Amino acid sequence: MEYPLISEYREAVLSAEDSFKEFSSLRPVLDSHGDPVMSSGNFAVIFKMRDERDGKLYAVKCFTKDQERRNESYRRIADELESVVAPYVLPLRYLEDELFVDSPQCECEEFPVVLMDWVEGETLSAYIERKIADRYALEMLSYRFNRMAAWLLTQPFAHGDLKPDNILVREDGSLVLVDYDGMFVPAMKGEPARETGSPDYRHPERTDRDFNGGIDDFSIAVIALSLRAIALKPELRKLSTADTLLFTERDFRDPASSAMLKEVQALTSDKELSVLLGAFFIALATNSLDLLSFRTFMTAKPEKPKVVEVPKPQIVEVEEIDTSVTDEDIANGVKDEFGVIYSRDGKRLLKCPSALKLSNYNIKVGTKAICDSAFELCRSLQSVTIPSSVTSIGEMAFYGCDSLHSVTIPSSVTSIGKSAFGGCSSLYSINLPASVKKLGNNPFVGCKLLHLSVAEKSNFTLMDGLVIDLKGILISCLNHSSSITIPSSVTSIGDRAFRECSSLHSVTIPSSVTSIGESAFLECSSLYSVTIPSSVTSIGNYAFWGCRSLWSVTIPSSVTSIGDSTFWGCRSLRSVTIPSSVTTIGDGAFAECDSLRSVTISSSVTSIGDSAFRGCSSLQSVTIPSSVTSIGYKAFSECRSLQSVTIPSSVTTIGDRAFWGCRWLRSVTIPSSVTTIGDSAFWGCSSLQSVTIPSSVTTIGDSAFWGCSSLQSVKYP
Repeated sequence: MEYPLISEYREAVLSAEDSFKEFSSLRPVLDSHGDPVMSSGNFAVIFKMRDERDGKLYAVKCFTKDQERRNESYRRIADELESVVAPYVLPLRYLEDELFVDSPQCECEEFPVVLMDWVEGETLSAYIERKIADRYALEMLSYRFNRMAAWLLTQPFAHGDLKPDNILVREDGSLVLVDYDGMFVPAMKGEPARETGSPDYRHPERTDRDFNGGIDDFSIAVIALSLRAIALKPELRKLSTADTLLFTERDFRDPASSAMLKEVQALTSDKELSVLLGAFFIALATNSLDLLSFRTFMTAKPEKPKVVEVPKPQIVEVEEIDTSVTDEDIANGVKDEFGVIYSRDGKRLLKCPSALKLSNYNIKVGTKAICDSAFELCRSLQSVTIPSSVTSIGEMAFYGCDSLHSVTIPSSVTSIGKSAFGGCSSLYSINLPASVKKLGNNPFVGCKLLHLSVAEKSNFTLMDGLVIDLKGILISCLNHSSSITIPSSVTSIGDRAFRECSSLHSVTIPSSVTSIGESAFLECSSLYSVTIPSSVTSIGNYAFWGCRSLWSVTIPSSVTSIGDSTFWGCRSLRSVTIPSSVTTIGDGAFAECDSLRSVTISSSVTSIGDSAFRGCSSLQSVTIPSSVTSIGYKAFSECRSLQSVTIPSSVTTIGDRAFWGCRWLRSVTIPSSVTTIGDSAFWGCSSLQSVTIPSSVTTIGDSAFWGCSSLQSVKYP
């Protein structure tokens, strides 16, 4: 079964109310760029979603690759976890045909999702790196993992892929397991495993026939020993690889020669480590901890070190109010009579749940800060009164309040965060007082009716609807004209400055401008032509993302790199010349430019990023310069019109899915410099007739030439 691309899932999630079947009340949580908060792995992408009915957060997992027996396995896992009451695992729901996705490469239109509660936390590895100098925090982490291990050993099920990336540490230090793709439950007895876990954490002899309630035993022993050793001697982390806590698969296969094991064995004067080391060797010898009691891992809770307080000199400082909000803040907050949550000291307005149907609201006198996302997506809110005690309005504070038409900013306010009033499409007027010293990136993005007035002696000027600060940074465009000329006083176009200016057809950028920020013209859907002056040296990521009418762009020779997704989705762009000054083409730089017929890549380019030209379905030929050393993941995938490609002798790696789905590709020459051909590199190249693989190639990935139905001969070395 074919699954949609991540970008196609993203589009479906952005239209969640029309895409979900049972959970149509879910809405994506957006980041500071207005993009869905998401993360991706080998088999899936996970989106952070909020239920509009009650404000509850969920993780929605969408699959990008097929996996054998997935449907039945997830049903059984859901049934097993439904009756489990423990903080270490989360109940889930597996919903078939739940999400409608418009994907031209897939036969079906509705796809399964896994729904779980959202967990705020960081991975075990990230937590260790952040706390590496805190001995007590590392000891507590070891203790908490051992407690979880003891619990796991008494359960009839097993996680199946126990590793640091699948263990999250909540803000309070508690642990929770995520990613249940490889889980075993009793109903699966006798079946082979769907996956066998990560090599650096599984038993070296484990196969898919090892699928039972004990498959976590070895992983538990490895992680428990590693955490205790790190707590005793944190500098051991410097001796390990970036992807492991301490040990690698090589240490398990040849423990007698393991330098890391020797380092750990030198710490056996510690009784707890000595016991865990013994458990590790038993698990290594038997692939099981059945010989031991779960009480082996019931280690003593470390004592918190006593802090001797030294009197500090009295220093009077100006109080700074933090506008960020954590789950703990919400949990400890106090609700007013309307359900709006404040901090216990009353200084911070933390959250107005979007489910509350407030039309008018008076913020309490004494409040200092309206925190980040405080009124986000409160669609019924029409007016709000801000008292003169407020000094800070946080990021996305009123984002998506599309019924809000009246707000007065008092002269006490000194800072307004990025996208603070983003998407307030009914907001008619705001006066920016002289007290405001700081404006975040485009606080007024998407405010199509807004008339902004700026007080005298302000830190900002308003010129033809353009908000500019004293440093010459263009912060926001409130001009709804089809043609805009940026004044010469501007030195930088800030992040998101013109975002969603859908009426903008053309823009004149003066030679005073040296940089174009991230998402500066994102989703300017009517913008058809832009000339970037030679003064510009950097163009930010997503700068012209989704400018679907853009057919002409000139990149000056002053630019040295084209960022990630800079021209993603510029569907009218027909040709582009990359100047000799450019050395890198970022991930997704020209992805989905499906009218792009020709591209000239200069000999200065050394790196072509992942998905750089993915989905450029009109691209017929491309010459990769001899300066390029690697072709990234999906770099030219789905370039359906691509007929020929010459890979220079400088290239050593052809990435996974590099030419995936290039169905008209007839010929390709692989030079003798290439050592690796990635997974599905030429998958579905049905017109490819012959290929010679040089003797330099040592690795050919899975399904590298799958579906090459016209391939008459493959010459292997």
